[in-house]
Amino acid sequence: MKKIFGWTFGGLQQKILNLVLIFILAIVGVYVAVAVYQSKSLSNTVSEASEEQQQSIEKVSDETMNAVISASLTRSTAMEAYIADDMFADVQSDVLTLQSFATALFNSDYKFNSHPVSYPDPANDGIATAQLQHEEGIDPESTETLGLISNMSDVMVSMFNSSDKLDSCFIGTADGLILYVDDRSGSYVDENGEIIKTFDVRNRPWYKGAVEKGDVYFTGIELDTSTGIAGLVCAAPVYKDGELVAVVGADIFLTSISDYVSSSNEQGGFICVVNEQGKVIFSPQIEGTFSAKLSNNAADLRKSDNAELSAFVTKALTDHTGMETITVDGKEYYLTGSPMNTLGWAVINAVEKEITRQPTEMMLSRYNQINESSVEKFEYGVDRSRQTLLIMTLVVLVLAAIGALFVAGRIVKPVERMTKRITEISGTDLAFEMENTYKTNDEIEVLTESFAALSKKTREYIDQITTITAEKERIGAELELATKIQADMLPNLFPAFPERDEFDIYATMTPAKEVGGDFYDFFLIDDEHLGMVMADVSGKGVPAALFMMMSKILVNNFAMMGGSPAKVLEQTNTQICKNNDEEMFVTVWFGVMEISTGKITAANAGHEYPMVKKADGRFELYKDKHGFVIGGMDGIRYKEYEFTLEKGGTLFLYTDGVAEATNSKNELFGTERMLAALNSDPDASPKSLLENMKKAVDEFVGDAPQFDDLTMLGVKLL
Repeated sequence: MKKIFGWTFGGLQQKILNLVLIFILAIVGVYVAVAVYQSKSLSNTVSEASEEQQQSIEKVSDETMNAVISASLTRSTAMEAYIADDMFADVQSDVLTLQSFATALFNSDYKFNSHPVSYPDPANDGIATAQLQHEEGIDPESTETLGLISNMSDVMVSMFNSSDKLDSCFIGTADGLILYVDDRSGSYVDENGEIIKTFDVRNRPWYKGAVEKGDVYFTGIELDTSTGIAGLVCAAPVYKDGELVAVVGADIFLTSISDYVSSSNEQGGFICVVNEQGKVIFSPQIEGTFSAKLSNNAADLRKSDNAELSAFVTKALTDHTGMETITVDGKEYYLTGSPMNTLGWAVINAVEKEITRQPTEMMLSRYNQINESSVEKFEYGVDRSRQTLLIMTLVVLVLAAIGALFVAGRIVKPVERMTKRITEISGTDLAFEMENTYKTNDEIEVLTESFAALSKKTREYIDQITTITAEKERIGAELELATKIQADMLPNLFPAFPERDEFDIYATMTPAKEVGGDFYDFFLIDDEHLGMVMADVSGKGVPAALFMMMSKILVNNFAMMGGSPAKVLEQTNTQICKNNDEEMFVTVWFGVMEISTGKITAANAGHEYPMVKKADGRFELYKDKHGFVIGGMDGIRYKEYEFTLEKGGTLFLYTDGVAEATNSKNELFGTERMLAALNSDPDASPKSLLENMKKAVDEFVGDAPQFDDLTMLGVKLL
């Protein structure tokens, strides 16, 4: 035995030391084994809990989305069907009023004085006017009914003017006369310029249908004889002493329904209309089961091989369906249907089920990111614990036994508690709260805080996604309606004046947001003068759109009152400045063209210079006189100027969104590029000119976002 520094080696003291060392090493070994086991157990528990949380999140999110979509889609479909059906119900009510008035007129013993009636006169175009036509070979003056039905002129004119749904109203007699009221007198002229006086009254589908049914009758969709626009007719027979004497009715154009249905096709959803025969008559779909085809080629969906679809369409024609999930053309759709009782049609709303899964996938992706971050923190904490254990074992070997017991208690107890709580988490119980047991001031506490934060964020995220989804549906519906209203405010049917061959006009507006502040307008002030407007409201979005509507109406109204361009801008500025608390303004170019000579009288309220092309030349910038913007200051006076558009020449108007279109390098498109785009094909039609300009702007901008509205108008004197 040797004694060194008071320690005896090789004797009892060494044996005791050896025993202590062995005991300590054994304890350390046991502790390490327990820690490793607990760590693996915790990792497995965390993994299982993560899978359960993912399943729970997916289930709750799907249930929430289904509930929101079901409520929103069902209400939306019912409202759309109600609005469409209300239009036909109002027209039916008007026709019944005409039937009642005509019946009383024909069955009265009182001798009514004859009201003057005449054939269509193009000079009355745009004015509600009572007009007469008759079948071939019939002399109206020799009939017994002309003087009698002429007394309905005022009633029909009043009814036409008071309704925004009627495109005409009429009475056709059993002796071949028809007296009708509309504002399209200019369309009753043939290719030779002669007024069309004849009309095959008693062979029209509405006449035969009303007589055969003996009651109110709606025709199928057919083309209007004078305009060629698709529509339908509501008609009703009139009897005297049980004998048919006339048929009254009203025309309804279906352009607005067709346009609305066509615009509904976005983000995996769309609207279609099915008639009483189960055939799709309006749809934005080009191919597939829900595409609209001609009646002879269209399939009756009630007889479809798809039993679920067949039952759904059959029910939708008579009752609200609620939301159903049906596979059509290999895709799963959420479908709702609602009937239009007046016609026996139905509105069907469809949304691809796959689209509705996107919020859930986003939420699961975010959850995985949070979970991966927590796992990294946990693994980092485990590594630090191992290093600490090794250092403590080497430095404080004598106190290792006590230290080991103390550390084991500090580590194992919270880990076991955490493991138990995590194991209990399942279903809708996603709460993991911080407890005093976990406050160890080490990695266990960090891990616990991470799990608690993850649990809290998961619950908050589910609540947020439910609220956000409902709000997004509401805002989306309102913006969609605002976009539709704004588009309908601008002239959008081309050719705009098919009966006029002296000039060609075309215009477009592409808003930077759902709704924009730019607007254009063109209108015939009279047969000889064409008014043209190009304007740009300060700001964007809904406020600018509202200001744009007010400005457009004011300019149009003052122009139709016959004022000069300068006077129209002065009157518009005065009205806007009266109630312009938001201090918004609008730049306006307004010109009036004398169609026969091409002379243009114009005034400019701070707007872009127009571009003009002579008959045999190229487009050039016309630097006109600028006045102050509309709405900027009350009492402003504007100067007007004149120039002549030669035959074959073209006028191009635009807003600053074209010239100031910006690419990814922050470069402006500019007037030079605009002139180059126009002069690439200077003799093109206005429509082709605008398409060339839009293509040039798109190629220049590339992937850069559109910051301003793009609005253009072209007019060519032929």
